[in-house]
Amino acid sequence: MNTPLTRTRDEGADTEWWRDAVIYQIYPRSFADSDGDGIGDLPGVIARLDHLVSLGVDAVWLSPFYPSPQADAGYDVADYRDVDPIFGRLADADQLIAQAHQRGIRVIVDLVPNHTSSAHAWFVEALAAAPGSPARDRYVFRDGRGPGGDEPPNSWRSVFGGPAWTRTTDPDGTPGQWYLHLFDAGQPDLNWDNPQVRDEFVDILRFWLARGVDGFRVDVAHGLVKQADLADWHYPAETTTGDHVAQARPPMWDQDGVHEIYRQWRAVLDAHPGQQILVAEAWVQPAERLAAYVRPDEMHQAFNFEYLEAAWSAAAQRTVIDRSLAAADAVGAPTTWVLSNHDVLRHATRLALPVGTPRPNGIGAGDPQPDTALGLRRARAATLLMLALPGSAYLYQGEELGLPEHTTLPDEARQDPTWRRTGHTERGRDGCRVPIPWEADSPSYGFGPTDASWLPQPPVWAEYAVDRQRDVPGSTFEMYRTALRLRRDHHGLGRGPLRWLESPDDVLAFAVGAVTVLTNFGDAPVPLPPGVEPLHASGPLTDDGQLPTDVTVWARQPAR
Repeated sequence: MNTPLTRTRDEGADTEWWRDAVIYQIYPRSFADSDGDGIGDLPGVIARLDHLVSLGVDAVWLSPFYPSPQADAGYDVADYRDVDPIFGRLADADQLIAQAHQRGIRVIVDLVPNHTSSAHAWFVEALAAAPGSPARDRYVFRDGRGPGGDEPPNSWRSVFGGPAWTRTTDPDGTPGQWYLHLFDAGQPDLNWDNPQVRDEFVDILRFWLARGVDGFRVDVAHGLVKQADLADWHYPAETTTGDHVAQARPPMWDQDGVHEIYRQWRAVLDAHPGQQILVAEAWVQPAERLAAYVRPDEMHQAFNFEYLEAAWSAAAQRTVIDRSLAAADAVGAPTTWVLSNHDVLRHATRLALPVGTPRPNGIGAGDPQPDTALGLRRARAATLLMLALPGSAYLYQGEELGLPEHTTLPDEARQDPTWRRTGHTERGRDGCRVPIPWEADSPSYGFGPTDASWLPQPPVWAEYAVDRQRDVPGSTFEMYRTALRLRRDHHGLGRGPLRWLESPDDVLAFAVGAVTVLTNFGDAPVPLPPGVEPLHASGPLTDDGQLPTDVTVWARQPAR
């Protein structure tokens, strides 16, 4: 079942490919729809693989495509060893892996171990079982507090809004125990102190390894183990940890016990032929805590969300880059840079907000609208800056087109459980999940063969379509494609080391190999260092060759 990968890069079989790989996130329901039902699917992904070859990425990460009631767009998994019919069949997953490998693209799949769907066979069994039973011990069931157990077992709140506990109903119709769900009520948290849970996920890893996957992106990697006493927590139910809140880690996040789990998983991967990887979605601060997830016997990568959230200023960017590289270097790991994904505002919109604005959880038609041109200019500059840094980098589908957030999405079309669970106070993540445009003049902008689209696409999508940008000098797609070619084939970008250069306060300047990288965060153009030769830039230089505001340039250093 394991399909060998045909390499297209100049690398040996023993090269640690993941240290400087560029990995492209595919959100399957919004990438390409093969059958016209308005939901993207695996055959649609297969049909568009050549786009990724043209772009020049090394691997893809696929968000969940498993059987699911879709309470949280597939992150509520009912069966970890199959494909939901809306996305295709298991044979389609096999074909996707094989077709990607033939093109030299590795395939990473999403693993969701913090919780299952409430439709999972285990949870159905648990609801039918008695308190204290082995079936209930796979999850976190507790008696309630107060008279009659009418109050939740503790004060924890769901990340999506509302309480993190839901009360069950016993077979006789009377109120029963409560179960924990740090996210939606349809996503009950597993009990990772239970050996059955641990054994099950080792088996799931082996199932997909046997089918030829090249790794696993681990959802909520910092959440599996909870503090044993389930102590009350009276602060916001954010997914991020850190010493900025009461100088303590929340009892549901980043507990030391998660590392034992990942050491076991790493041993499973190391025993398998090839170079498969584990990628942590761990919203963990400070950087030293995050680095614990990528020690030599644990995961290979951990998304750098502190970098994603860094303010658009030279000082803030340099601080987070220094801190990130130092923490990762201390454990011999690469830093894994990211600017956008399916959970946050697209950076082409986020960077248009006033510098220092906290990242909002969605923008709607009634909210102040960001400056689209400013956002795109900064997003392009941020991307070239990121792709020059030592380490691996992740791209989110559509960012190579410069897609902004859909900030005028009708509220009645929203499907993110956050919108419902917060009582319509937080719009949530739908705006970054709108199906992407391929062909400006086709139904659903080429997303599928009909006009159907599970989230409505805005009219401006036509100007961002792939066929409006391919082979067009200066387009965002061509900027990305050139950047990835230069990074892959020349100059050692992504491999480092990084050396900071003297520069004005509002300019970030560093050298990687023979390349000088400069980003101008200031209000006025600045001259390039004497003798450098521009290789690539996120926007045009001034007529006299200076670097404008919100532009990044890669330049060849003068010969010595």
